Amino acid sequence: MRLDPVFSRSGKGWILALLATLMALAMDHMGLVSSYVMFVLMVGLCNVVLAVSLNLITGITGQFSLGHAGFMAVGAYFSAFLSKMVFGISDAGASPFVPLLFVACLFAGAALAAGIAFLLGSIILRLTGDYLCIATLGFNQIVVVTLNNLEIVGGPRGFYGIPKLSSLLILLILTWFSVVVIYRYAASVRGRNCEAILEDELAAESLGVDSFQVKLHSFVTGSFFAALAGGMLIHLVQLAHPTQFTFIKSIEILLMVVVGGMGNIAGSVIAAVILTVLPEALRFSQDLRLVLYPLILIIIISRNPVHYFKTKFSLRTAKGEK
Repeated sequence: MRLDPVFSRSGKGWILALLATLMALAMDHMGLVSSYVMFVLMVGLCNVVLAVSLNLITGITGQFSLGHAGFMAVGAYFSAFLSKMVFGISDAGASPFVPLLFVACLFAGAALAAGIAFLLGSIILRLTGDYLCIATLGFNQIVVVTLNNLEIVGGPRGFYGIPKLSSLLILLILTWFSVVVIYRYAASVRGRNCEAILEDELAAESLGVDSFQVKLHSFVTGSFFAALAGGMLIHLVQLAHPTQFTFIKSIEILLMVVVGGMGNIAGSVIAAVILTVLPEALRFSQDLRLVLYPLILIIIISRNPVHYFKTKFSLRTAKGEK
């Protein structure tokens, strides 16, 4: 297993992440940053969960998926339907049990998405390469069309009036939970099997690895966390619309994985934050933004410092083991 240079056993990466978390909470508590900056930060946390969950499917297991936004939509709409229509939550501070009920709604939406991913994966995960990409893209389009025709959640008008339940503390806890679980998954025996399939599926099967079951488990797990992130985001922006979950959104999430480095959990975290903040930082000029944003992305991907350090760390570890 290639070790992550940031979230390694030395714990330095985890300590830095914990310090950043405490700093964000302190700044929010003392009101040192504007509500707009805090909103962008919370959107970045949702994108972190999306990026690390897709990295599990694409970067670690090697299954090229363009349907991540579809699972995100399932979790977003179902959790919002439960919180608004079923439980009738209108205010985050209405009751001390509201945060627990909110988290329950999020996990219910994630569980539904995981069930759909299991059924879908049982059908399409025997496909490989471009065929799998097209199949997941088709699923994403099916979800968007279904939501456009589902009047119970607003149809093409969108789902309005969703309660704002996503606080900074809850989003930080859920983001930590997601990153730790996926990191531990990647470092486990199942994660090693995922990497073996990525490197050479035929060789992995010859050693007794059930490639289909490993890919299915990875696909379901990644879809679960994508739906969790969808619920987190939708209870922050308070609006769900089918156009938020087209395949363009899936490509944006994939871009975060590519920029951070395939299979690199820490890289996905850093890239998700950068690619959330960067478009906002370039708002000073809408015209230059169309040029500067892709130019910066080209430079980042060509240099890819996170992937560079990961490779150097892996080589150093390999030499040490010898």
